[in-house]
Amino acid sequence: MISVRIAATAVLMSVSISASAADQTLDYAYFKERVEPIFLKKRPDHARCYACHSESNNAFHLEKLTPGSSFWSEEQSRRNFELAARVAIPGNLEASMLLKHPLAPEAGGDAYHSGGRQFANKNDPDWKILMQWVGGAKLATAAK
Repeated sequence: MISVRIAATAVLMSVSISASAADQTLDYAYFKERVEPIFLKKRPDHARCYACHSESNNAFHLEKLTPGSSFWSEEQSRRNFELAARVAIPGNLEASMLLKHPLAPEAGGDAYHSGGRQFANKNDPDWKILMQWVGGAKLATAAK
């Protein structure tokens, strides 16, 4: 009897966790205002994310800036959002390549990133912005 209750509780918890993860979505406004500028930011001793990811044909590709522009158009930002969303699993920080790939291995990142270690640790303010976005931050709530 007790084992049946435990099993039923485990199933309900699993369904609840799956439902809450499925309910999480990535916020476009937060992405455009807080995340996207990180991709253009020059970091000491590193190329900008944009330098490699606008030329690449890998899982994470950024739109090329229109000549003379310093930021993406609305249409380009929407495409960047869609492409970034492919490597960001809402609510699953450990599985999101957007967080793991540029993070130093000693901080829990991947062993190899051709652009170098953009983030030495999880205390980096820009890494935290990415983490908050993947974790479900909304621009309206982030402003508070």
